[in-house]
Amino acid sequence: MPRKKFLNDADELNGRNLIYDKKNVYSKNGAQYHIMLKPGDVGEYVIVPGDPKRSAKIAKYFDDAKLMADSREYITYTGKLLGKKVSVCSTGIGGPSAAIAIEELVKVGAKYFIRVGTCGGMQLDVKSDDVVIATGAVRMEGTSKEYAPMEWPAVADYHIVNALADASKMLKYDYHVGVVECKDSFYGQHNPELSPVSYELINKWNAWCALGCLASEMESAALFVIGNALRVKVGTVLHVVANQERQKKKLKNPISHDTDKAIKVAIEAIKNLIKENSEKNK
Repeated sequence: MPRKKFLNDADELNGRNLIYDKKNVYSKNGAQYHIMLKPGDVGEYVIVPGDPKRSAKIAKYFDDAKLMADSREYITYTGKLLGKKVSVCSTGIGGPSAAIAIEELVKVGAKYFIRVGTCGGMQLDVKSDDVVIATGAVRMEGTSKEYAPMEWPAVADYHIVNALADASKMLKYDYHVGVVECKDSFYGQHNPELSPVSYELINKWNAWCALGCLASEMESAALFVIGNALRVKVGTVLHVVANQERQKKKLKNPISHDTDKAIKVAIEAIKNLIKENSEKNK
């Protein structure tokens, strides 16, 4: 069946009235297929949380925030910071949906991305409610393999890392800067002994800990590699929910779900980037 006819048939089922060209799949109003956004709907600076509910929480920090789209796991608001258009778009859980978000956001004009997410601490000094800023990510996931060979490192943009660190310092938060680990299976981390490949999961986890990995999460490796492939800038700031290594040692380890610190760090970092880029363009 020809590709174009397939998409038109799909339209009859899902009501999107799609059209196809060699580069993109669009709806008839020109919006991207998954995020349902058009050029001009987002700013150059975009915060990308995983949880769709976090989009509205982040948008409260914008001036004149407006809901631009609500499609699948992708909820997008656009507003302003320091007079500059900025956006937030949720990505859902994991690398595949995050990859779709960043690819389509770039097509509609986004250039700077900050992931705001949650993580589990891996080093004993990475405590609940701390902030983690990723300089790079272990590629123990599958999405990034479809963008770069495994020899290519998943590395955050240097300027965004600095902006996040400066914001954390200014806000006087407890923060850590370093490498995080990314996986595709949440329960492969938390119940590895139940997996037929438990020997691999447990041995690699121990290796990452021994190498000084700060925390574990699920999206940054894909975002960093795709950012390199698309020539856009990506960084990550994470809220530490808890630390299973501290739990093993019977150290204090409360569960913290309040992501406000990580959100505030991202907001201040974007302000820093806006100021820095404004100075460069004078």
